[in-house]
Amino acid sequence: MRTTTTVGAAFMAIGLAAAALPAQAQQARYLAANCANCHGTDGRSAGGGGMPGLAGLSATYFVEQMKAFREGKRQATIMHQIAKGYTDEQIVALADYFSKQQPQK
Repeated sequence: MRTTTTVGAAFMAIGLAAAALPAQAQQARYLAANCANCHGTDGRSAGGGGMPGLAGLSATYFVEQMKAFREGKRQATIMHQIAKGYTDEQIVALADYFSKQQPQK
């Protein structure tokens, strides 16, 4: 009986912790998941295929580069198309999210 109560309390604590995250942070993490296929989980690229890591990038640099992709000022195979799908607010949220991640070591 006690084990069931302890497990139930643990799951409740996890749920409350997730709910405590600001909606904006959850949205940014959700958006960042779209980048994982090429740039690695949380922006930590494994280095394979020459894809740069996004974790730890300056938020200002990230925003500048995403806007350059979107405006066609920076050439890419696919990023110019992907960047067009994000609003300015979403790009800023992504920049903030990735700037707070620890880079791959």
